[in-house]
Amino acid sequence: MKILGISGSPRKDSQSGVYKLVQTVLENTGVDYELVSLRKKSISGCIACLGCVKDNVCKVEDDLTPLREKIVAADAYVFGAPNYYATLNATTHALLERWFQFRHQTGDILWGKLAVAVGVGGTSGRFPADELEKFFLYNFIETVAKVTGQGAASCYSCGYGETCQVGIPSMIHGQGVTITPEMIPDVAKQPKVMVAAVEAGKLLGQRLKEGHDRMVVTRKMQEKMMAMFASSA
Repeated sequence: MKILGISGSPRKDSQSGVYKLVQTVLENTGVDYELVSLRKKSISGCIACLGCVKDNVCKVEDDLTPLREKIVAADAYVFGAPNYYATLNATTHALLERWFQFRHQTGDILWGKLAVAVGVGGTSGRFPADELEKFFLYNFIETVAKVTGQGAASCYSCGYGETCQVGIPSMIHGQGVTITPEMIPDVAKQPKVMVAAVEAGKLLGQRLKEGHDRMVVTRKMQEKMMAMFASSA
């Protein structure tokens, strides 16, 4: 068994709340894993060329190409992304758009696998975690847990965070704020978030070790998707 972890954050690993949480989840699974950072990787979105229709292999050549086999081989996923305008950042979204390559001719390559979704944002990580769960659902992957935390918005380090009226420091702490190291959010200093990451890892590892039935998971996810479509019709 192997789990593929993806940190979609463009920040250095040591400065990324996304990376810290994904790593914490993975470390607590008790299962072999690989953690890949998308930092400095060039991954374009789907260009709708349909080159993948015949063989379910995307023909766009970029940094996703060497990741494809890792995605296929993994038994489960721990994906994390930062909150950009209440959704995923572009690189993470582009990677998941390109999973369209797996769907053709009733492609079941990813069906029935398990995942944990991780989101971090300047105020909340709920939005990217929910988007990750949605992408997993479209591929009939069960999200067994979501972990969300508050990270350090770029406003804290841009140089104008104390005077910008629409920056996160002013919005949270009020106008005239003086930024101090103690007020800058860090997921590692949020006990409830770190506990949630540990528990998510343990749950994912337990489900994998118990030998989950991928067809049962697939049917469950298909039913969930049909219910979602019905409610939005």
